[in-house]
Amino acid sequence: MEVNIAIVGATGTVGQEMLSILAERLFPVKNAYAIASRQSIGREVSFGDKTLKCLDLETFDFSKVNIALFAAGGSIAKEWAPKAAAAGAVVIDNSSHFRMHPDVPLIVPEVNAEAVRGFTKKRIISNPNCSTAQLVVALKPIHDAATIKRVVVSTYQSTSGAGKDAMDELFNQTKGMFVTDAPESKIFTKQIAFNVIPHIDTFMEDGFTREEWKMMAETKKILDPKIKLTATCVRVPVFVGHAESINVELEKPLDGDQARELLRESPGILVVDKHEDGGYVTPVECVGDFATYISRVRVDPTVENGLAFWCVSDNLRKGAALNAVQIAELLINRGLIDKAA
Repeated sequence: MEVNIAIVGATGTVGQEMLSILAERLFPVKNAYAIASRQSIGREVSFGDKTLKCLDLETFDFSKVNIALFAAGGSIAKEWAPKAAAAGAVVIDNSSHFRMHPDVPLIVPEVNAEAVRGFTKKRIISNPNCSTAQLVVALKPIHDAATIKRVVVSTYQSTSGAGKDAMDELFNQTKGMFVTDAPESKIFTKQIAFNVIPHIDTFMEDGFTREEWKMMAETKKILDPKIKLTATCVRVPVFVGHAESINVELEKPLDGDQARELLRESPGILVVDKHEDGGYVTPVECVGDFATYISRVRVDPTVENGLAFWCVSDNLRKGAALNAVQIAELLINRGLIDKAA
């Protein structure tokens, strides 16, 4: 079945990645529409071997499309996603705005595909936070086998998670360091070049940041509300690719070999875990890939049934654009677009 699809925020980093992934995966597109703000009308974006001209969000007729992929931020999603849904499109939104709404499913296809059927209540499906997406892909097979009680995760998140201007800030500060220009911070609270910043999103009353809260709340909604999770989210001077150090406490014992085998057999995961120099994956190696990579799997002897491992993924792909396209594929493969039309 071919579908008409709109990409809202087509000129942004994630929107352009969505267009690339739709083409790469030979998504069954009949007509594709690149949607952007009024100032971007007529701007050209690539879609496979085609070029699309951007159309104005405020005048676009969403009744022409079956699926609308939103990559334009929370304020745009808040206003326009319900309008697109009311016009007949199924909206897949990459912002945080609808994620915790009880009538909006929060989906990672490898983890909770069955929950996608709940989209009929509002005709909106949410993409999780980029750091949550790769985390739950990694946790799912372990939870199914040994039941996770508690997770402690520290993230090492690239600047692309904060957008193009953040990537430009890293580039300009890095370049400036070699010509003795004083680093100027506009996007980040402190210098990002040759530094790490333990602060992503705004601070909450309990001392956690919203990024850390998102990981806690979204993991519970996607995987299991009984899981206890604490997170520390850190921005690092990397352009693309999020990494996570994950420690889990299980109800049942699971050794390193058993965990590696479970992860190896799970969808969306590639295990690269040689106990030697370079026998692991780093962010620079995952860029452009679809997989979530797992390395450094080992037993944590400090707690009963403890396990620790390293997780890396392209945040613009699995953390955003790829996951949205996979949700769209899920809708088509299960015949849910026909039922929604």
